[in-house]
Amino acid sequence: MEIVRTVKDLRAKTRQWRNENQSISFVPTMGALHKGHISLVHNAKSIADKVVVSIFINPTQFNEKNDFSCYPKEEKKDIEMLEKAGANLVFIPTADEMYPKGFSSSVTVSGVSDCLCGGSRAGHFEGVATVVTKLLLQVLPDVAVFGEKDYQQLQVIKRLVQDLDVPVKIVGSPTMREKDGLAMSSRNARLNEKQRHAATNIYAVLNSIAIDASNGLDIEKACEHGKKALIDSGFSYVDYLEIRDAETLEIRKKTIDKQARIFCAAQIGSVRLIDNIAVSF
Repeated sequence: MEIVRTVKDLRAKTRQWRNENQSISFVPTMGALHKGHISLVHNAKSIADKVVVSIFINPTQFNEKNDFSCYPKEEKKDIEMLEKAGANLVFIPTADEMYPKGFSSSVTVSGVSDCLCGGSRAGHFEGVATVVTKLLLQVLPDVAVFGEKDYQQLQVIKRLVQDLDVPVKIVGSPTMREKDGLAMSSRNARLNEKQRHAATNIYAVLNSIAIDASNGLDIEKACEHGKKALIDSGFSYVDYLEIRDAETLEIRKKTIDKQARIFCAAQIGSVRLIDNIAVSF
């Protein structure tokens, strides 16, 4: 497995692969890797000849300086995990490499980025869309794999790729969960024992609402009950708990007439957790 830290070296390697008619898949990450990330790498390996993984904690998508500064950095461990998983190349750029002096461009994806996390994290998805656009142009992969835990992010990226005619296929990979149902996340490491136990209630509430919605019960009431259950279990704040269209992310308040998902973001201690599941009907 090779490690490169500049766009020049990255492009030299991927150009060589393309000249050899090798297909390339790409998994962008912010490091602090866990089994969920590794599942993306395995998925990427199954659909292309070569796998590129990036590790870059993107400062432009963080709304709070403390959240950015506290984000875990485990480069050595990450590299070991990726080598074991069979990645072919790891791209680890600095902030100056990604955003050199004078950088002033951005990518905005309206519509699917305006609700959920976009409603409470101003500029977050502009930061995501900009860095992902740069990474896709730097790697030029045939396929890029993203986790469904960040489902809104996945839809934002699908939209930007379609709108900007970026020649890459975007693949969503199912959320990996701990044995108790908690969605795997780098932020979970910041939970203390009591918070970690309470965090499992997100998945339980999502499943309870899914059952109610599938049985035709009032969606708004089910979501309000779910919010109360999360607060009672130890969460300090529920940013959102909503059922939305799985593609457009339009809100579903009364009935479900097409594919939908339940989305949740909630704060426990200093940690903001997100999760989502599909609604079957």
